[in-house]
Amino acid sequence: MVGNERRNKIIELIKGSEKPLSGGHLSKVLGVSRQIIVQDIALLRALDYNIISTSRGYLIHNLTVDIPSRVIKVFHTDSQIEDELNTVVDMGGIVVDVFIDHKLYGHFRAELNISNRREVQNLLEKLNSGKAVPLKNLTFGTHCHTITAKDESTLNLICRELDKKGYLITEEKIKS
Repeated sequence: MVGNERRNKIIELIKGSEKPLSGGHLSKVLGVSRQIIVQDIALLRALDYNIISTSRGYLIHNLTVDIPSRVIKVFHTDSQIEDELNTVVDMGGIVVDVFIDHKLYGHFRAELNISNRREVQNLLEKLNSGKAVPLKNLTFGTHCHTITAKDESTLNLICRELDKKGYLITEEKIKS
């Protein structure tokens, strides 16, 4: 189960429960660590879900929205990774994943769940350690991200800013 699906399931489980659900219970049901649940709850709160922590577990009030998300196709150099990711998180978005479709090797996807500059720096440290290379390097810089935000308006602003910086690949750019 990928991050977005898991977070939607967390909302569904908490909303459908008559009593608070503990992080331990959610981690067992969803097959992930309790720490992943804590991180997912933080991401959901950042998206304005009213999740309340009690001594007995999590409760949710006034759930009325789904998490808006969008898949974007982008292109940039290694030196622009930081700017691209910071652009998304600074405008209120979350970079859920990165994926490529390689003509020979197929589909590769890595979950990121980056929601702030500290997490951007953590990723850059891992990449700069030399133990891994960005997936985009397998496709000469072209790759995709799933991004989420609290509303479609925020997603639109993020995409406009990425386009302004020359990172976003749109259908119009592909045709020209």
